[in-house]
Amino acid sequence: MPIAEPGLRERKRLATRHAIQMAAIELAFERGVDGATVDEISRRADVSPRTFFNYFPSKEAALIGEMPVLPPRDRVEEFVSAGPDSVLLDDLGALISGATDELMSDSVLNRERIALLKRHAELFAMRMGAMREFEDALCAVVAERLARDEPGIADDAGLLESRSRLITLVAFGAIRHAWACWSEDHGGASTLRERITESFGELHRMLATAGPR
Repeated sequence: MPIAEPGLRERKRLATRHAIQMAAIELAFERGVDGATVDEISRRADVSPRTFFNYFPSKEAALIGEMPVLPPRDRVEEFVSAGPDSVLLDDLGALISGATDELMSDSVLNRERIALLKRHAELFAMRMGAMREFEDALCAVVAERLARDEPGIADDAGLLESRSRLITLVAFGAIRHAWACWSEDHGGASTLRERITESFGELHRMLATAGPR
């Protein structure tokens, strides 16, 4: 289905968020992370410090960017109820790619951020740590799917958690592969969503050749 164009208020919100993040990244390149203060970021983005804090709780949050969140519950329910005949990892890849659309729609911003994270290991560590919340949310959804596909497993909480975590970590491996390839422009995918789809496709083909599902 076509995605509706955002209204004027939403476009202004997105533009302000973009301006703050670009200002933060530019200043971090110019002056280092310590030299990129909230006051300086706000001045360059042409907003007040109060407006800055309406969008981000700290300058580090503006530098590492927002984390993906799960799609609306109706989309999650489609994944959970897809059934055992549908390939779980393929469905998970589609769910995750949908969660990255808004976050990764600005290629210039994201490529600048990638370059900054490569330069500052502490920022990269912050971003990876923040991704844990998304990982936990995804793991819970995978557990829901497994419990419906295999009702017997729902009675063994330890096994359900272990299997859900393993599947989630495999999925995150594919996400990191997609991120790395996209950031270096390997494979020719123009968006991170396309690269995630390709990475999960490659993973599916590798698992299919390794033996029966």
